[in-house]
Amino acid sequence: MKIKIKVNYRKISYIVASALLLGVVFGIGLYFGYSRRPEIDKVTSIANKTPTFETTADFAPFWKAWNTLKEKSIYSDKITDQDRVWGAIKGLAGATGDPYTTFFNPEDNKLFKDEIKGSFSGIGAEIGMKDNVLTVIAPLKGTPAFTAGIKKGDKIIKIDNVSTNDMSVDMAINKIRGERGTTVTLNIFRVGENQTRDIKIVRDTIAIPTVDTEARTDGIFVIKFYSFSENSDNLFAGALDEFSKSGSHKLILDLRGNPGGYLDAAVNIGSWFIDEGKVIVSEDFGPNKKAQVYRSHGPKLFNDSLQFVVLVDGGSASASEILAGALKEQGVATLVGEKTFGKGSVQELVDITKDTSLKVTVAKWLTPNGVSISQVGIDPDVKVPFTLKDFEALRDPQMDKAVEILKAKQ
Repeated sequence: MKIKIKVNYRKISYIVASALLLGVVFGIGLYFGYSRRPEIDKVTSIANKTPTFETTADFAPFWKAWNTLKEKSIYSDKITDQDRVWGAIKGLAGATGDPYTTFFNPEDNKLFKDEIKGSFSGIGAEIGMKDNVLTVIAPLKGTPAFTAGIKKGDKIIKIDNVSTNDMSVDMAINKIRGERGTTVTLNIFRVGENQTRDIKIVRDTIAIPTVDTEARTDGIFVIKFYSFSENSDNLFAGALDEFSKSGSHKLILDLRGNPGGYLDAAVNIGSWFIDEGKVIVSEDFGPNKKAQVYRSHGPKLFNDSLQFVVLVDGGSASASEILAGALKEQGVATLVGEKTFGKGSVQELVDITKDTSLKVTVAKWLTPNGVSISQVGIDPDVKVPFTLKDFEALRDPQMDKAVEILKAKQ
């Protein structure tokens, strides 16, 4: 017996059509929602990265600003989403308030690493931030900046007519650097003058000097030390060998205008004057983190008969301050001159991508007595100013005082 089943094809067709319609609507909605999803989701999916720590920060304002700028800015078509990311990271670095913490996009990163290698051209002046103003720490001897008349302490107001307000140290360095033979104009304000002045400087390849020596006729030996470069401790050792062979026991180390450099060089040089095991400098990484202590590793080359004066000024920075502070506080030398610059922080270069990096301040340097160098500097034992009138009259009262101190000793 056959049973006939009556099939309602019209009803089935209606159900299938409805399902297809719902599927199409769902697909369109899914596509529309995906294409209009917040930019944070897009960037996260592109980067395939998620935060490694919890945060209570509200990111909604950031992404609202992102979307607003992308949709409404007349410049939106001139930058890519990746450019926006680089700009955001640069702003994140700037939020620290530290002029030495900065982000390098691919172009800036290449320039910075070229500078580290020494393969760059510019004007030859070390600059930093003093009282929130871009300031010349020191022009290096024989460089275009030195020849053009740039002096330590000059405040840089404009670079090629661009204001330096809110300009980071590294951004300023990038604007000052350029191809050999080209010109950069610095508008500077100098203490003691009533108005700013423009100084035009022709860029050149920078060959950084390191050491000069002089055996004076009065029995005093002078070492002029310009920078703590990668090989400077070896060159300094040669200068000390000259000093030993001279038969003198009276030494002046001139660190004026020395903007610093490699920490290892400062530790190595300090080790030749300070008893083995004594502290030269410490790195303070902040609360609840263990400090890194650098001690003299010897060998100490000179006994207590050494009569030693170190000259410092506002152009002495970084590794210069480490060495000067250690020699002062360990009772090895008398410091003469003016307060040092106060660049006492440690930066670490972290690769963010293969062609970008973040230079971040990770620690502060402390003298053997635990005094922070950062922003404070080192006070000399004997304060002697060096005025514009002294410079114009070719006088050096600081060197004169150092010589006077050593001559008074037997």
